[in-house]
Amino acid sequence: MFDLNYNIDIEIFESDGCQHHRAGEKFNYPEDKGKICHWLLDSMTCMIRVLQYGGTLPWTYSDTSYEKKIDPNGITTEFVRCPDPTSTVIAKITRIPNST
Repeated sequence: MFDLNYNIDIEIFESDGCQHHRAGEKFNYPEDKGKICHWLLDSMTCMIRVLQYGGTLPWTYSDTSYEKKIDPNGITTEFVRCPDPTSTVIAKITRIPNST
């Protein structure tokens, strides 16, 4: 088994028109997987994997409210939109190095 060395936190950054999530909700991954809408979780899975294994994604969304923080040795963030076209849920995924 791999030692991932990171904690993954998920926050509902924006939410409008969603019956499942509200802005400000926070989750720990993977402990809270069952509390996250499976459609949203599915859209986040590939990005969570990249972050868990120390990678970063190239886009930064500069000068937007979604501007990312990228620090390969520290806190790194990513934003993901729910695939439901009637919802405007956006989740913020934060990778934080384990303190151990």
